[in-house]
Amino acid sequence: MNHTATATRPSTRHGNRGRWSGLNIVLMVLGFVVFWPLGLAMLAWIIWGDEIAARAERAKAQFSEHAEQWGADGFRDRTGNAAFDDYRVQELRRIEEERRKLAAMRTEFESFLAELRRVKDQEEFEGFMREFRNRTGSDGQPAA
Repeated sequence: MNHTATATRPSTRHGNRGRWSGLNIVLMVLGFVVFWPLGLAMLAWIIWGDEIAARAERAKAQFSEHAEQWGADGFRDRTGNAAFDDYRVQELRRIEEERRKLAAMRTEFESFLAELRRVKDQEEFEGFMREFRNRTGSDGQPAA
């Protein structure tokens, strides 16, 4: 590969990736001096950096496309069998409705328990006040 072939490659949005720039060559030499696999990795980056970046972008785009098809709940993809897909959608809706009913029932039950606790606390407080009045007299002063 000659210098003019690599120098005319368009730069990517990340700068001089995949080019024989002075900085890349210095980093490659330093990589060989410090630890030879680093130098080898830098050489591969200089030669194939643009292709590596392009493949990474394509993989990211494919992943995003599949993630959209899969959906947030993981059940939006189709099997190819319309009857089964319709059945699955109906069952998921039914299950979601049951979940909503259970959540509403739970909220109502928690409110019921809170009211029971409030009533019990009120009764305990009133019992304490009766006992306190009996010990201290009706005016709130301790009995002598």
